[in-house]
Amino acid sequence: MLGLKGKAADRMIAHVNRKLWWHCPPQDPRAYEERGKFYASSFQEAEFWGRPLDIPERVEVKNPLVGDEKTIMTRLRLPLPKESSLPLEQRFAIDRRMKSAALKLGYDSILLMSSRGFARYKSSRKIPRSLELNVLEP
Repeated sequence: MLGLKGKAADRMIAHVNRKLWWHCPPQDPRAYEERGKFYASSFQEAEFWGRPLDIPERVEVKNPLVGDEKTIMTRLRLPLPKESSLPLEQRFAIDRRMKSAALKLGYDSILLMSSRGFARYKSSRKIPRSLELNVLEP
């Protein structure tokens, strides 16, 4: 896990595994195989992608890659997207590359924080409320 060892890693994993996560099913049933299964930390955040399921889910992760987008892309040795609002096809292509690279490095999930939330987490170990989780092999 990026920069986390011992109690910090255990605490983050415990937080992710005990939390309820909201999921919006994709239109393409192959999406899970190609990009993983994406979760949001709240119903409202999941609504960005469409209609979330009525019942949140629990996950079990053991070795998440944790960080903001820049940190995660750097760790995966992938180029950072130049634009924040990409067409869906391009975003999906990036997600496929991220999944492949993360699995090769031994991660089972990617936990994304905002840049501000990640900076705060690094300095105080306070876990942000707003998180995105991609379970790579659901």
